[in-house]
Amino acid sequence: MSLGYGVGDFFALDIGSDALRMIELSGNAQHGWVLQRFAYVPVSRQILQDSSDAGKRRLGETIVQAAEQAGIKTKNIALGLPSSKTFTTIIEVATQDKKSIEKIVKYHIDQYIPMPVEDAKVDFVVLGPSPNDPAITEVLLSCTSIKYAEERMEGVESFGFNLIAQEPEPIAMSRSLTPPGLTDARLIIDFGEDSTDLSMVYGAPRLVRMLPGGLSVLVRTVANSLNVKESQARQFILKFGLAQDKLDGQVFKALDSTLENFASELTKSVRFFQTKYPNVNVGGIVLSGFAGIIPFMAEYIEAKTGIQTIQGNPWQMVKVTPQQQQALSQVAAEFAVAIGLAERSNSR
Repeated sequence: MSLGYGVGDFFALDIGSDALRMIELSGNAQHGWVLQRFAYVPVSRQILQDSSDAGKRRLGETIVQAAEQAGIKTKNIALGLPSSKTFTTIIEVATQDKKSIEKIVKYHIDQYIPMPVEDAKVDFVVLGPSPNDPAITEVLLSCTSIKYAEERMEGVESFGFNLIAQEPEPIAMSRSLTPPGLTDARLIIDFGEDSTDLSMVYGAPRLVRMLPGGLSVLVRTVANSLNVKESQARQFILKFGLAQDKLDGQVFKALDSTLENFASELTKSVRFFQTKYPNVNVGGIVLSGFAGIIPFMAEYIEAKTGIQTIQGNPWQMVKVTPQQQQALSQVAAEFAVAIGLAERSNSR
């Protein structure tokens, strides 16, 4: 696992709960990025969740085929780590030179992670002095199990690829979704199929959470309430969203209670952050994933939290051609993690 930069030419791979997303960029953060190649491949959950050798082989073959069809030549991959498989936190140490801080963190790793050190793959980044107290330095630390990391590496490399970095998905999506030039904090949300990643960003991620539940929960709720098939409930949600003048407002009424609880969790995250950083203003909430495409979701969240809420754009720093834009039109909002991984670095 690597949270740093300087990884050279590579492509990013996001293995989601229902699709593969891969992307290759050129450029850099200073001068902007250019989309070179990409692929979006729906994959059945049966394959994605199959841990047998045959299942891993089918998934690997799908990755190889997708890369070939996209015209990706490099064999180097940066891969996202699901938040359910990682632990990410901010730790504080006394401010001193960087090497001394790194030694302290390494020496006390066992105090910071929820698993035995010998079973953990750990990485960290020194963020710098705390916004509250320059005598305290904050460190972003993340870990996953060695077994899980090595299994993914072996699976990728068995198909001729070179896994150069694994990064927690909330860290990656924070990179692509944070509006440039901010002086305040933003709560970044990636609403997925089965879970939701939250990252409070103030210069860097300062709070990372995963909430259970995503679009699939909303689909089941609407299907049960309206007595329709889940496929039809999904269409209702993505087409009409929370519009109260569509379908007699039935979708809104069915989802109101569930989404109110979701908004309450967002408010709790903001309050927790403001308790720790009382002098930092939270300037807004940024929605991505399915939350970024469900009609009127932003308006609903803003009304419930009292915080300005917008639909995020993970492509904000990436130049795309009209042809690429057209090809991506139906799935562009789902690329936050893949783009964030791809924006780590590139030597060109």
